[in-house]
Amino acid sequence: MSDVENTGFISKLIGPKKRWRAYKARVKELPGGYRTAVEAIERHLMHFVPTDGDSNAAMFEDLADLFEQAAVNGTPIREVVGEDPVDFVEEFARNYSEGGYVPARARKQLIEELERAAGNGTGTADGPV
Repeated sequence: MSDVENTGFISKLIGPKKRWRAYKARVKELPGGYRTAVEAIERHLMHFVPTDGDSNAAMFEDLADLFEQAAVNGTPIREVVGEDPVDFVEEFARNYSEGGYVPARARKQLIEELERAAGNGTGTADGPV
């Protein structure tokens, strides 16, 4: 492997790790309740949002930005996330994952496939049984 190829490969590995460590350091500096909220949102996102490196890094950095600003302004956490925290996280994730939030896509795909499978209501896509 040439030095140029090696440098590109290493930067691909190290770049996201550096961003992740920087994000985690920012979260660690948040006041208690804000830090707890970000960590809870982070756990939820890690389970339900597809990982693709750059947009995930941006998503978590923006999450830190949001809660840092809320802490500076004294904005209550409930005012940031609203009455339905799951809805907040799903909407937040939609901004960063191509095609929308994964479970929503999966639901849409299931509905479409079942409609195709049902065909004309006979239970088959090809016609009567």
